[in-house]
Amino acid sequence: MLSSSAVLPGSVVEHAGVSYWMERVGVVKTLVIGSTQADVVGAFAGDTVGDTFRAPLTADNALALRRALPNLTPTKFGLAMSAGFGDRLGICTPGHVAALKAVGGKIKPVFAQQSIREMGRCGRTARNVLDDATWGAFQGGWGGSVGADADHLHTFADIDSCVEAGYIFFTLDPNDHVNPEAEHATPARCEHMARALDWAGLESSYDEFLATYSGHTIELEDGAITLDDASLIRALAKYGDALVQTMAMYRHLVATGIDFEFEMAVDETDYPTKPAEHVVIMSELKRLGAQPVSFAPRFVGGFEKGIEYIGDLAALKRDFEVHAEIARVLGPYKLSLHSGSDKYSTYPLIAEATRGLVHLKTAGTSWAEALRVIARHDPVLFREVLDLSIKEFDTNRKSYHLSCDLGKIRTDVPDADLDNLLTLIDSRQVLHVGYGAALTTYRDRLYACWLDNEDELNEIIAQHFIKHLEPFARWA
Repeated sequence: MLSSSAVLPGSVVEHAGVSYWMERVGVVKTLVIGSTQADVVGAFAGDTVGDTFRAPLTADNALALRRALPNLTPTKFGLAMSAGFGDRLGICTPGHVAALKAVGGKIKPVFAQQSIREMGRCGRTARNVLDDATWGAFQGGWGGSVGADADHLHTFADIDSCVEAGYIFFTLDPNDHVNPEAEHATPARCEHMARALDWAGLESSYDEFLATYSGHTIELEDGAITLDDASLIRALAKYGDALVQTMAMYRHLVATGIDFEFEMAVDETDYPTKPAEHVVIMSELKRLGAQPVSFAPRFVGGFEKGIEYIGDLAALKRDFEVHAEIARVLGPYKLSLHSGSDKYSTYPLIAEATRGLVHLKTAGTSWAEALRVIARHDPVLFREVLDLSIKEFDTNRKSYHLSCDLGKIRTDVPDADLDNLLTLIDSRQVLHVGYGAALTTYRDRLYACWLDNEDELNEIIAQHFIKHLEPFARWA
C-alpha cells in the first residue's frame, strides 16, 4: 500500500495503531489515513478510497491532524534549548526537520514562528503559519514536540489572533515604547522622564523604586553589578514605558486563560542593553509577577538581516557572558538571539556563555536560500525579483537594520552566476527584505518553481540550517 511513488516516505507514521502519511501527485499533496473507522477519521474532511481515507491539506484538517498526532500540537519548552525557524513561505519546514535530524534532533524546534509584520507582507495569518508548519513537520517525519512562537507582538489584537490560532509561546515586543533619548540625556532630563512614567501600571512609585534597588548588588560569577541612583534612573527613563507596555500585554495574555510562556524582546532598539538595565527590566517583571522564559536584549555590535555579525567578537563574547550570568542569577531564563540568521561566528559564543540556556531566532534566511532554487531553474524570474527588490528597497527596508549599498549590486551577471548574488552581502540583503513585494507580484510563479524542485529546496534549506544548528547541538 505504501509502495506508490506518490508517497512521501518521510511522512509515514503510526500512532495508536493507525498509519498516517502524505502523498503527492504533481504539486498536489494529500493526507492519507490507513483507516476508515469513524472514530479515527471523523474529525477530518475528505473521502474514503478503498481501505484508506484521503484528506486535502486544509486548515481544518491540519487542526484534526494536530489532535490525532499529539506531538504536532504546540507545547511549552521551558528552559530547553530551542530554535525558531521563521519560514516565510510555508514550504521550508521539511528542510528544517532534516537539519535538526542531522545534528541529533535534541534542539527543541519552533517551526511556526513569524512576526505580525512579516505575516502582513507575506499575505498570511497566524493560523496559516501554524498550519503550514504542521504539514511541513508531518511531511518531514518530525516525531518530537514542537513549539509555536507568536513573534514580535505589539498589540492586544495581535495577541488575540495568535491565541485563537493556537500559539503557546508569545514574544512581547515593547520596542516602540523604549525611549532612545535616555541613552544620552542629562541626569536631570532622565529624572524628569522617570518621574513621569505610568507608575500605576508598574504598581509602584518613583521613590519606592529607588528605595527598592538603590545600592543593591547583584553578585555574578565574574564580578558584581551595584545599582546606583544614576544608572537606575537612566534605566527607568529608557525602559520604563516598555515595562508598562509589557505588563499590559502580559496581563491581557493571562486574561485569555490559556497556558503559555513568553519572552520579552527589546532587541530592535538603537542602543545596547546595559547590564544594569537588564537587571532592572527582569527584576521589575519578576516583582510584578511576570516570569519570562527568555529575554532578548539588544547586544553590542550589528545584527543585520541575512549576513554575518558586524563588530568586535571579543566585545560580543563578553556581552554574552555578562547577560548570561545575569540570566542565571535572576532566573534562570534563556537568552534569546534575534536576527540570528547567518551569524555563524556568534553561535559558539552564545551557546557557551549561556551553557545551553538559549533560544535562537531566525526569520528571512529560509526565504533567501529558497531563492537559490529560482536562480538555478528560472533565471528570468530571479532577475525580475531582483529588479523589483531594488526598485522597492526604500519601502522594503523599513523596520530592518541594513547597511547594504544598492550601487554595488550587479544585475548583468551571467545566468550561471546568479546564485552568487545570494552570497554577496549587498544583493543578499536587498533580496532578503524584498520578500513582501516579490511574493505579492510573483507568488504563483515562485511557488510553481519551488514545488517543481522540492527535493532540491529541502536539501538547500537543510544544509543551510545544519550550519546554524551544529554549534548549539552539543549543549542541547
